[in-house]
Amino acid sequence: MKILTRVLIAVIPVVMLVACGTAGGKKPGADAGRDVTGVEVGGGDAEPIGLQGDSEFAGEKLDDPASILAKRTIYFDYDRSDVKEEYQKILKAHATYLANHTSASVILEGHADERGSREYNVGLGERRSNAVRKVLSLQGAASAQMESISFGEERPVSFGHDDSSWKLNRRVEIIYKSR
Repeated sequence: MKILTRVLIAVIPVVMLVACGTAGGKKPGADAGRDVTGVEVGGGDAEPIGLQGDSEFAGEKLDDPASILAKRTIYFDYDRSDVKEEYQKILKAHATYLANHTSASVILEGHADERGSREYNVGLGERRSNAVRKVLSLQGAASAQMESISFGEERPVSFGHDDSSWKLNRRVEIIYKSR
């Protein structure tokens, strides 16, 4: 009898959840409107929401590994804080996302390699994060959506003492804290 009670306690919530998910008898895509990606869908002939082929991602754009928004690290040359041309497209995509999602906000973490004093590297990391902030702002992101901080050399991603390691540590990371 105890086993039957335990099974029922485990099964009843699952059955209720399944029943709630199919309430109303409507098929996905039966109503006109927008799907989770914001794409307009029509009436009864619309495809179901979800993966629609092997290459489409149905979730949030920020979570799509194939999206340009998945690129959240901006690298810098030695002792420089100017944003390279190759990162302008990435920053434009993030600025557009922030402009279109006013509740979203980011932390711009500035980093430096181990060369230079700690004080100098904290300042360099700050100049780098402020440079990325300026580009995002000029491309439409609101200043209130961005916070700049610097870790200097304190949080390396590579612990080597050579140029290939230093290149990876000279960066700004774009961290989304709310969406």
